Amino acid sequence: MDPAIWSRLPEELLEHVLSFLPVRTFLNLRSTCKHFKSLLFSPSFMSKHTTSGSPFSSFLLLSHPQFYQQFPLYDSISGSWRHLALSLSVLLPVAGSNGSPTCTLLSSSNGLFCFSLPSSYSLLVCNFLAKSSRIVEFPSYPFSFDSLTFVSRPFGYKIFVLCSKFSSNSVFVYDSKIHSWQKFGPFEPILGDDYRQEGVLFDGSLYFTTSEPFSIACFDLESGRWERLDSELPGDLAFVRLVSDGENKLYLIGGVGRNGISRGVKLWELGGGRNWIEVESLPEMMCKKFVSVCYHNYERVYCFWHQGMICICCYTWPEILYCKVSRRTWHWLPKCPSLPEKWSCGFRWFSFVPDLYAAV
Repeated sequence: MDPAIWSRLPEELLEHVLSFLPVRTFLNLRSTCKHFKSLLFSPSFMSKHTTSGSPFSSFLLLSHPQFYQQFPLYDSISGSWRHLALSLSVLLPVAGSNGSPTCTLLSSSNGLFCFSLPSSYSLLVCNFLAKSSRIVEFPSYPFSFDSLTFVSRPFGYKIFVLCSKFSSNSVFVYDSKIHSWQKFGPFEPILGDDYRQEGVLFDGSLYFTTSEPFSIACFDLESGRWERLDSELPGDLAFVRLVSDGENKLYLIGGVGRNGISRGVKLWELGGGRNWIEVESLPEMMCKKFVSVCYHNYERVYCFWHQGMICICCYTWPEILYCKVSRRTWHWLPKCPSLPEKWSCGFRWFSFVPDLYAAV
């Protein structure tokens, strides 16, 4: 096309055209001119891009001991595995002298990931898209924790840690705004001894399920207070897990049965009257497969929200069972094609929605 015509094109029209490009394509254009590079830091341009129908792809990321520093990606928009795994060698420390990993991926939230670095008594928070990271030192030495929940928000993040060793069952919360830890009182009287699941963010608090008799407790991230949710749970539960859409809905996934054996799996939503409303049941054949995968050991089961999907995973199994909430349909996500034929336990799945502006 005639350069003389394009040179007279108003900047706002050029930006509008560029906003329809896929993000990866536009990122490759950064080196062509200063103006294109500056657009990455323009809130008006990025808001156009987000609403132009060309958002970042969203992924389900697999972490497994056999894939150290290589994380296979499932594109949940195209419904296919990516041929290339995400490599984090630039941001993560190299393996130890014996080839063993020096870090472990613990949690993800809104484009950020949180790793543990045991050898340096710290955590590592990364934004893979922006290629930025920050070291967060443990609040004390020695320090050991039982459960970690990572919560990223538009203007910072918090790291919530339950610690039963060296600190008398205490809660520690790291706030990125002030770059410091705060210690709160004991949690055991309200959570019991079942506190190894991640918390679920809902309405400004982290929600947890307790061991039998099942109940729900929440921790207010601002005040540091513990409370019990005064809602009656469905009956005949063999296990329970919580999932939040990150906005205004809280879901309960539970195995229904007796004597700790699930005969069915159901999904409930917390209603306005603080009562649980049944949404959907897992089809019988899928339920049989799920139960056989878990071997009725539900401590291995964990759940999370990803772009309208409730994902139900098991540490011992390379597939994800997920429910598309809007359609109320259930599906199995196939195992990663690059996974070796002889695979071991240790499958950890994470939601990965790239966000260039998620600050570490």
